[in-house]
Amino acid sequence: MHKILKLSNVKFRTDLRNVPYLCQPQLRTISRTPKKYAEDGNKDANVLRKRLKETADTVIIGGGCVGVSLAYHLAKAGQKDVVLLEKTELTAGSTWHAAGLTTYYHPGINLKKVHYDSIKLYEKLEAETGQAVGFHQPGSIRIASSPVRVDEIKYQMTRTHWHPTPQYLIGPEKIQELFPLLNMDKVLAGLYTTGDGHIDPYSLTMALAAGARMYGAQIYNPAPVTGLTPLENGKWDVKTPHGIIRANRIVNASGFGKELFESDLDRIMEHVEMAMEMVPVLKNADIINIVSGPITYTPDLSPMVGPHQGARNYWTAIGFGYGVIHAGGIGKFLSDWIVAGEPPYDLIECDPNRYGKWSTVSYLCDKARESYGFNNVVGYPKEERFAGRPTKRVSGAYDLLKDQASMGFHAGWEQPHYFYKPGDQKGYHPNFRRTNWFGPVGRECKLVMEKVGLIDLSPFGKFIVKGKDSLKLLDHLFANTMPKVGMTNISHMLTPRGRVYAEVTITQLSPGEFLLLTGSGSELHDLRWIEQKAADGGYDVDISNITDSVGVIGVAGPCARKVLQKLTNEDMSDAGFKFLHCKSMQLAGITLRAIRISYTGELGWELYIDMQNMASVYKAIMDAGKEEGIDNFGTYAMNSLRLEKGFRGWGAEMNCDTNPFEAGLDYFIKLNKSADFIGKQALQNIKAQGLQRKLAYLTVDTDDIDPEGNETIWHNGKVVGNTTSGCYSYTAQQSLAFGYLPIALANVGQKVEVELLNRKYPAMVVQEPLVLTEPTRTRLQKKTKSRV
Repeated sequence: MHKILKLSNVKFRTDLRNVPYLCQPQLRTISRTPKKYAEDGNKDANVLRKRLKETADTVIIGGGCVGVSLAYHLAKAGQKDVVLLEKTELTAGSTWHAAGLTTYYHPGINLKKVHYDSIKLYEKLEAETGQAVGFHQPGSIRIASSPVRVDEIKYQMTRTHWHPTPQYLIGPEKIQELFPLLNMDKVLAGLYTTGDGHIDPYSLTMALAAGARMYGAQIYNPAPVTGLTPLENGKWDVKTPHGIIRANRIVNASGFGKELFESDLDRIMEHVEMAMEMVPVLKNADIINIVSGPITYTPDLSPMVGPHQGARNYWTAIGFGYGVIHAGGIGKFLSDWIVAGEPPYDLIECDPNRYGKWSTVSYLCDKARESYGFNNVVGYPKEERFAGRPTKRVSGAYDLLKDQASMGFHAGWEQPHYFYKPGDQKGYHPNFRRTNWFGPVGRECKLVMEKVGLIDLSPFGKFIVKGKDSLKLLDHLFANTMPKVGMTNISHMLTPRGRVYAEVTITQLSPGEFLLLTGSGSELHDLRWIEQKAADGGYDVDISNITDSVGVIGVAGPCARKVLQKLTNEDMSDAGFKFLHCKSMQLAGITLRAIRISYTGELGWELYIDMQNMASVYKAIMDAGKEEGIDNFGTYAMNSLRLEKGFRGWGAEMNCDTNPFEAGLDYFIKLNKSADFIGKQALQNIKAQGLQRKLAYLTVDTDDIDPEGNETIWHNGKVVGNTTSGCYSYTAQQSLAFGYLPIALANVGQKVEVELLNRKYPAMVVQEPLVLTEPTRTRLQKKTKSRV
């Protein structure tokens, strides 16, 4: 199962052993013939009662509610060549013992859409298929029994009002009216969602299966998958005891079978007693039976949904701790993606490629236990979880910085959020308002604006693309023109509908050799897209991922040039090293690449160094900058600095839900370039039709709280938009945010309100940026001098 494939002249590794461990139980299950079928394959219980198809467009592995939902949605969308293989019987996995809860509520953003689509499907499924599903919608109340829980409710409502689901903050009297059996001694408030309910998981799955068959899908069971063989043309041979199916794509929707664990009431008795205290009538109830069944958990509780990097046409729909409420929406999401060739909306929080080789068995176990416990703890902004950390994915500067900083976790990496000084309150102290990070972050912003700071940027995703067709491929993938040798630019990969799939910094290192940089959370997400398009188009290129082997140091601030000049003979002046230029150079006796660019908007360079040399270079720069007052800064300060300069961020201001024109990225989109880049025709249509909404730059009058993104924007008592990111600008001493508004409300001077913790704060659309970037300030100064 481990070999190098050359697919249409594209070289990349297809190795199912390197798929993150979260997929491994499923892959091991389907990589050999189960003993049961090897020994008694001729028994009636194991006989397939219809002939197995020899070919299929899509083969779905696993007959739980998720897999069957995908079969239903694909077939209903007109994809007639759909096959589902279940090793025993439908619902045999965690579906059969699921509680069947169906809630609109979700603390995330786009997973709310999945919940919404599921419930809307379940409301009409019985009428469509003729199969009863046992769906009831009495509504739900989430109880707050402490002030911090009340804040959590308000925090979540702020992020829900711009979605279609109605939610209400209700007091104790209303709660008791709705649920008189509740002990009201500790109840302060509740989050009331009217459409929540519960459904019978078995009946739901059977109804989806009936719908799938009705629209033409084929469901086979018992039909265990005993092996998967990738072919050079991108297809797969799917092996079963009944024969082989050749598939254009496979979707792994498998789980752990019908097995149960030994019942252990003592293990959960603490929680049972708490439930009895809240609902006293339970004390008089008899426990009829105890079901202790396995469910699948990912480290962050979100499932793994979508195509997998490194294995062409291999998709996953696994890791569902809440499969029943996700099934309908995820089936629709994946079906739409498969049919249209791009996701219907952004769901990167469920991307299977967010985990890599760093996600080991021990990491998985530690995080799954921690995340299960986090079901019942407060969900704060800027949340950090510490189990399983650090992984082996640490930068060359980690040992230098780990005791000085509050570390954040980004795609397996430890990266400083902010740094401590004597007198600071150390440690992680989450809050819904400003907490112990606020002062240190302001200090670091001042450092970068007035002196010089160092930041570890090693988590950036880093790829090298080279070969005969490298320029041709990148010109097709990106909407900007490609930089000349020794130069850098910012470019965007778009979907066929013209949505922003990725933002990438591109440098042409030598003729036909390009360095691509993307955000840490987008590493394999972007690499998969590049590899897929290269293979589909038959481009002769070589694509390599150098993320782990190359460290990155950012040096920023007005004294950055002076400090670096002490360590190199390279001319670091404006004339000698221009903005958006790249050079290979010696710094402190070590060869590295330097790019003059800065995400802070201040004078700066990013240094790309072999990871083993990173600590030496970091210490050398710190030593050289003592006279200039050099110090460390972290990602919180970088975020504040980039926002006050008006820099957009992928995953916030732009993603697969937005087009580049409404995001204000016109400068980077070259519709007149000769290459027919992906999304070009769609953008031409969007431009001709005009925009319906636009990204606006807002100042917000707050007190001890700042916007962060995904808050609701109001105007005249109505919801009109949402923020995408926000922070406090220490330079301007003003809270600010980006947000999407209707065109009519996006003009400078327009007054709106931004909701924070259930309170509406005055906000106004202002001209961006709040603080000019260093290159802009320098140009204005030169103009002023020339006039004088």
